[in-house]
Parts: sequence; C-alpha cells; structure tokens
Amino acid sequence: MASSQSSTETDWVSRFADDVIAESERRAPGKPVVVASGLSPSGPIHLGNLREVMTPHLVADEIRRRGYTVRHLISWDDYDRYRKVPNGVEGVDESWAEHIGKPLTSVPAPAGSAYPNWAEHFKAAMTNALDELGVEYDGISQTEQYTAGAYREQILHAMRHRADIDAVLDRYRTKKDGAAGAKGGGKKPQQKKVDEAELEAAEGSGAASEDDGSSNAAGYFPYRPYCGNCEKDLTVVTSYDDATTELNYTCSACDFAETVRLNEFNRGKLVWKVDWPMRWAYEGVIFEPSGVDHSSPGSSFVVGGQIVREVFDGVQPIGPMYAFVGISGMAKMSSSKGGVPTPADALKIMEAPLLRWLYARRKPNQSFKIAFDQEIQRLYDEWDALGRKVADGTVLPADAAAYARAIGTAAGELPSTPRPLPYRTLASVADITAGAEDQTLRILSELDPENPLTSLDEARPRLDRAENWISTQVPAEARTIVRQEPDKDLLGSLDEQGRESLRLLLDGLDSHWSLDGLTTLVYGVPKVLEGLEPDAKPTPELKVAQRSFFALLYRLLVGRDTGPRLPTLLLAVGADRVRTLLGA
Repeated sequence: MASSQSSTETDWVSRFADDVIAESERRAPGKPVVVASGLSPSGPIHLGNLREVMTPHLVADEIRRRGYTVRHLISWDDYDRYRKVPNGVEGVDESWAEHIGKPLTSVPAPAGSAYPNWAEHFKAAMTNALDELGVEYDGISQTEQYTAGAYREQILHAMRHRADIDAVLDRYRTKKDGAAGAKGGGKKPQQKKVDEAELEAAEGSGAASEDDGSSNAAGYFPYRPYCGNCEKDLTVVTSYDDATTELNYTCSACDFAETVRLNEFNRGKLVWKVDWPMRWAYEGVIFEPSGVDHSSPGSSFVVGGQIVREVFDGVQPIGPMYAFVGISGMAKMSSSKGGVPTPADALKIMEAPLLRWLYARRKPNQSFKIAFDQEIQRLYDEWDALGRKVADGTVLPADAAAYARAIGTAAGELPSTPRPLPYRTLASVADITAGAEDQTLRILSELDPENPLTSLDEARPRLDRAENWISTQVPAEARTIVRQEPDKDLLGSLDEQGRESLRLLLDGLDSHWSLDGLTTLVYGVPKVLEGLEPDAKPTPELKVAQRSFFALLYRLLVGRDTGPRLPTLLLAVGADRVRTLLGA
C-alpha cells in the first residue's frame, strides 16, 4: 500500500484512492468499492468522531469522481451497551444510570426529545450535519441488523470457532499494553498526555467498548445476550451446544436465567473485537480508518486483522490511523456543555466548505485544531487567500485538490456565499450592530463604494455564521459598545500632536470612506505626522506611533485600548458619529 507519510506536496486523498481501487479490483472486480465508518451514538457525536467519517468520505468521493460506484457505510453502533450518563446533556439526570447495560436503542431519549430513544436522539444531530457537509453514505443500524437476524450465520460460525478466537486473543492478553482504548481513540499506558478535548473526542468514536468476551468454567464465549428480563448485558453464558445451538445464560443484574437457541435468538451481539472483523468480511470493506491507539498490540484493529483472516476467511481493510482533532477556545464551552463541540456546533459558526477543508488539507496521521475562538478569523483569512490563489492560478497542486474537495463533491458544489466578505469584518459588524439588519446593510454597503452590497442575502450564509460566532462564543465583557458621548476629559488632555492626529483623520474621512480607504488613512496619519508620505514603509519607531494612535482612537470610540479593526469600526460607527466622538 502506498504510504500516507509522504511529503506535504502529496495529495493524500488521491494516494489512498489509488490504493483502494487497486485493492477492490483485486478482491472483488466489477463490484462497488466499499469504505466504512463506525459511530456510537452513546452521547453527542463530537468533531473528533467526524474524522472517522470524513477520512473515508473524502476517499470515497475521489473514487466516485473517477467514475466508480462506491458504498460508504456508516455503521451506527446503536446496539452497543449504554455505559455511563454523560455530563452536561440537557434533559438528562442521574436517573438515567438505571439504564446502564441496556442497548442504546432501549434507553429513553433525553427529556423533551422528539426522538424515540437515546441512540436516535444523538444520531439525528449527526445526520443533519452530514447532510449539510455533503457526505453521501448508507447508514446501517446495528440494532436492526442484530435483531433481524442478519448476522445469524456469522454468530453461529463464531461460536463454533470460539476456541480459535480465544487463541488469537490469548496472544495479546499477557502483553502489558494489550488493553487498548475504544475504536477511534482511548488511552494506553505509554500515550502522551492529551488535553480534555482530545480525550472527550476519543471517548465516543466507533465502538463503545473494547470487550473481547468472557471466559468462565464453561469456557470462552464471543457472544453476549441482552437479558430477557432487565435488557442489560450483565449476562454470563453458562453453556452452549454446537449441535443444537442451545445456549444457557444467567444475568448478574437481576438473577434471571434463560435457555435459548442461537439459531433463532436475536437479542444479543458478538463482543466488539469479534463483531468488527465479522462486519469487515460480511460487508467486504476495503477501507476503514481508526484512531491512533490501533498501533498498539492487542487493539481491536490489530487483533481484528487476525480474526477476520483466521476465523471469517476475510481480509482486513486498508486502515490508516487518524490523529486527534483538538479544539481551540474550548474552555468556555466545556463548563457549559460538559464536552467537546459537535459538527452541528461548528456549522453554526463556519460554513460547510471551511469545515470540510480542515479535514481535507491534513493527512489522517496529522492532528489539527478547530477554532471556536478568535483563531477562526485567521482561519477564514487563510481560506479566502487560498480561494484567491485558486482563482489566479498560483495555487500548489495539493492545496488546489484540498480546496476542490472542500467546496464540493462528485455530486456538485456545496452552497456558498455569493459575496464572501472577510469573516473578521462581518464579525466586527455583527459585534457593533448587535445584529441590527438595517445598520448591518448600511455598513456592508459602504465597504466597497464602487461595488456596493445591495442585500444582506449576498453576504449569507457567511454573515449568519459570523453573527452566531459573536453571540455564542465571544464573552459579553469582550463585546464592543460604542460610546454614547465624547470623552471630554481625554480630549481635553491631548497634546498638540494628539490633536493634530485627530484633525488629520477627520479631514480625510470623506475622501477615504471605504474599507480600503480608511485602512490607508488610519495607518497613514502617524506617517504624515512624522513628515513621511502616507504609503511610506513603516519603521519600528513608526509602528510604536501607530499603536499609540490606534489606542487613542479605541479609547475615544469604545472606551478601551483595543477593539475591532479600526477601518471596520469607523465604518460601523458612521462618519457623523465619529466626528462627534473625536471632538470635531
């Protein structure tokens, strides 16, 4: 397989697509190419978990662009056990602890939810986000698969070969780091320390457990029934007959005991380390990524590769490890939400193409952060600069490929903003106007007098995302409030140079009344005061003078030393009010 560890110029998606097509044609010529993801709706599905979907999505989409038929399977691991009550979920309290051990589809949804159970409630937000992101997939409910008997032959086969499975697992049980974390992430003893966001993001990825089954006096069994009385998986298989498929179990939660026949019983599932490789063989999966801990011995990907080959006569998928997705600006959200932001949270403050780009531009083994703080403005600047390079033909090939994968799929381009004004400008305007549409339109229409904005719809949906960012992510104390009256004390204390700087600014307002013009003006005033031309290159001394001038303007306009970019602030305040506040 071609390595994804190549130079930064390499388009990693194309390289994996090459490998996947070749492997698919070798294994199943003429059949659809199958890639897969697994998500456990055990709680909010986070941005870290999204990498489990976006990695195969991008590869699948590239293969579709080449004319192949592709199936991207998303297995909803909704038949996993409910393990714990998550923190910070609205409508959930500690009474949900009584459901621990039941399938996620048997747990009540949070109070007030429109959905029938826990799993469906948390799947809904993710499916809506995937639709907005343009992800084409076939969703598979593992509850439906197991309870319909879809895997009956595979379960009976695994039970017949339980000694073989036990032997594979036993190769790792004595290894110190054999108990790796859950698919898509987890913790192992030698792992470097990661932040709270990374651990939370790892928590819900893929399967909810690394369970490899249990051994007792009756032997090892890779299958666990859900109790017929309390519905929990706290059961122990006490005997099994291969000939009749008769299975006896007892429940340690409620002391219930039952005898069933596995050739007709559908209320249980294979343990995770057997379930996953079984599905690789059942679905013919060619490509499926997994979290960083699958590089460790005993992890479910490593063990699964042997089980799929030795027990299910299948082949392990091409399976790159993906690194953590971190969050910048997480601290404020953590206290209120109890966890990491979800894709739905990100799509409230950024457009879908930008979020797609964050996953497309980094190889799976490279970690990256998604910005919920001021960094989102720089991120948008970078995105817009990339768009300009694409337009003028100066973009590098790998960057062009990532951009193309971000703005659309094989099915077509995603919705975009007709007039993509700078995000930082939109955020500043939203901050100053508090969302007042008439004021917002006035300011945005004055940004470029030669080509004025005539409707806010031209700036949407980017404008809406910037407004959401201001209202949900910027603390109240950091919001901009323009002064109502001039600061007469400050104005009266200015020396001759300070008064002259304000006079030069006020004299130039009318002739510079645009975003570019005001930028030239505010940077040029300190230069003119030094006897230089407005377009002179700044010296270190001049930069100090500029910072002092900017601080003076901020104090006179908003009562503090910093604020939105001054050209935007001046446009937002309006020329008449600027003159009043600056003592004209």
